[in-house]
Amino acid sequence: MIEAMWMWGALGLILLGLEMATGTFYMLWFGVAALSVTLALWLFPAMPNAGQFAIFAALSLGSLALWRLNYKHTSTNSRLGQSRGEEIGRIGTVTATCSARQVGKIHFTQGVMGSCDWTAVSDDTLAVGSEAKIVAVEGNTLRIIQA
Repeated sequence: MIEAMWMWGALGLILLGLEMATGTFYMLWFGVAALSVTLALWLFPAMPNAGQFAIFAALSLGSLALWRLNYKHTSTNSRLGQSRGEEIGRIGTVTATCSARQVGKIHFTQGVMGSCDWTAVSDDTLAVGSEAKIVAVEGNTLRIIQA
């Protein structure tokens, strides 16, 4: 029969491997707790099963709770690749007619927010070939007016 120390060690390594595959930080604490029980069994080989499970539960849940209390949740609404107002005022050429009832397209000689061609909306009718100016960024669409 396999000794309890080796089973706790294998469980800890499996949990750490799963943590590396997922990157959630939740299984990390359970893996560390299982490896801690392995160390405790190495130091005290006659430890009863109830003591092993008590140490595992206390360490895993305690460390998980401490991590959750001190974890600084970063914002997921990154504006990477989006304009922060720097592009407002840029002038481009309308490549598909744009009106209050029709979504059009606008082209820029240099990329605007990483692309040369954008979907555009306008309250006025802007014909193909006319120049237009960005007045706002609305999601993935540019609001334009006649330049």
